Amino acid sequence: MLSEANPPLSFALAKDGVRLAYNVTGEGKPVLLVHGFASSRLQNWGSTGWIDRLAQEGYRVVSFDCRGHGLSDKPHEAQSYGRHMAEDILTVMHAAGLPAANVMGYSMGGMLTIDLLMRHPERVLKAVVAGLGANYFDEQQDWRENVATALLTDDPSLIVDNEARKFRIFGGQKGKDRLALAACMRSPRSKYTPDDLKASQRPVLVVAGESDTLVGSPFGLAKAFADGRAVILPNKDHMTAVGDPGYKRAVLDFLAT
Repeated sequence: MLSEANPPLSFALAKDGVRLAYNVTGEGKPVLLVHGFASSRLQNWGSTGWIDRLAQEGYRVVSFDCRGHGLSDKPHEAQSYGRHMAEDILTVMHAAGLPAANVMGYSMGGMLTIDLLMRHPERVLKAVVAGLGANYFDEQQDWRENVATALLTDDPSLIVDNEARKFRIFGGQKGKDRLALAACMRSPRSKYTPDDLKASQRPVLVVAGESDTLVGSPFGLAKAFADGRAVILPNKDHMTAVGDPGYKRAVLDFLAT
């Protein structure tokens, strides 16, 4: 098995010319991974052991960097994000030869997974929506603007809002483009009501940390799906839930059934 320390890298070309970095690991049933905001395929899924674990369990794992992140192109205009990001998933699936796949997204990636599920259900076998919860229905545009403004602030110590400051620190890590991340955060996002989600017939697993006050209870989101179920990870918050062994066990059990 190839190590994620030096993965073979490919690029898919989006309709608007943005290059999307992706790689494929393992053989078997396909799983496509969509990382969270200000993260990357390697930070979200490689360093936490997800890619290797899924490959070891007999899956063909396709992971990619969302536009504005990782080694993909990083536009600085908000209009370059939004609906383009869900379409990017289809672009990567096509490049990797996946007519359909199990799709797992974390946080922002979870929102993109829901958007893909609702708009292109034929491309999704099962969906794992992690780092999201009942607050999905209540996210406010002014909160996102606060985060975008924080990302453009040079000195994080000047940021009063604690959550916005955390995003600024995370988004300020080496190799990340804060201008691109702010543009991504300011772009419109597709949102669905509980009635909308009820129309989906695909199995959906919602996972969130017990201490993740950012997203709320996963049960509040899972019950909106016709075939939804939820798992809470004890003593985990938004940042620490990603690599949790209980998260991995729940997903592997879900995919195997």
